[in-house]
Amino acid sequence: MAIIAIAQACNSASNDSVTAANDANDKKDTTAAVKMNDTTSTVATPVNTTPVDKNDAEFAVAATSGGMMEVELGNYAQQNADSQRVKDFGAMMVKDHTKAGDELKNIATAKNITLPATPGKDAQKDIADLMKKKGADFDKAYMNMMLSDHKKDVKEFEKAAKDCKDTEIKSFAVKTLPVLLIHLDSCKAITGKS
Repeated sequence: MAIIAIAQACNSASNDSVTAANDANDKKDTTAAVKMNDTTSTVATPVNTTPVDKNDAEFAVAATSGGMMEVELGNYAQQNADSQRVKDFGAMMVKDHTKAGDELKNIATAKNITLPATPGKDAQKDIADLMKKKGADFDKAYMNMMLSDHKKDVKEFEKAAKDCKDTEIKSFAVKTLPVLLIHLDSCKAITGKS
């Protein structure tokens, strides 16, 4: 039975890492990671017996996928953009989204939430499309995509900051939101759009 579940998870993961992570979270108890009662016991007990809300876990999965996409495209922008402003923006994406991603991974690990190992299929398509471009064509397409992506991210993080039931995930959203607003302002300044 376990082998079948693993095989199904692997097949799902190859199709879409976000769907696979959400499916894994739906099938398991997302209580906090277990710790040993004491050093002589082999019985583990949950640190926290309250499961993470499904919407909170889905937010963590989506935020992870989006963050990985922004890091990957940020690295590409640093190498392939024409404008130094776009290269600098890419560097900011790598720095800020790597930091946020690491923080979210730590929270997810403690809460037994499965996160995707790679960006989801929609993000992968965006990455592939943008990596076909170079120079000024890339700059324009990348910054327009980052503008629309950060508008969506801000809305999602505002909703999570307001609605998340898990205090650590909610705190992560509250803490990360001002950084996303800075990114959005940078996108607007570079594109000249609002």
